[in-house]
Amino acid sequence: MRFDFNISVNFGPNKDLIMKKIYHLSTCSTCQRIIKELGGGEGFVLQDIKTEPITPAQLEEMHEKVGSYEALFSRRAMKFRGRGLHEKTLSESDYKSLILEEYTFLKRPVIWIDGEIFVGNAKKVVAAAVEKLAGIA
Repeated sequence: MRFDFNISVNFGPNKDLIMKKIYHLSTCSTCQRIIKELGGGEGFVLQDIKTEPITPAQLEEMHEKVGSYEALFSRRAMKFRGRGLHEKTLSESDYKSLILEEYTFLKRPVIWIDGEIFVGNAKKVVAAAVEKLAGIA
């Protein structure tokens, strides 16, 4: 007799089960470089947003921390220009919908460390994440 179990655990920043998570794109060399800077991802839950899309609840947790969907939105995504979005005025609900609709619109990586969020690949953001990680090690 065979039993299959599907256990779902929320690894968000407000949970005690885990305190480190990286939302990334496995095909993105910049994300991979940053993960290496963070100890190769050891001790992190890694979520490849292409194969495991972010959920509305996860996006809402991110939004609560950063204060806007626009701050989580990547204007560098090829589809941003390809869909003519650079010529439109987008609202917060537009940003939210676009991020949930298409993984490339999430600014990445998004790094949670001990309840703090670090969004994007700017040097100062990555340096702050590395410093935070060193402080809890």
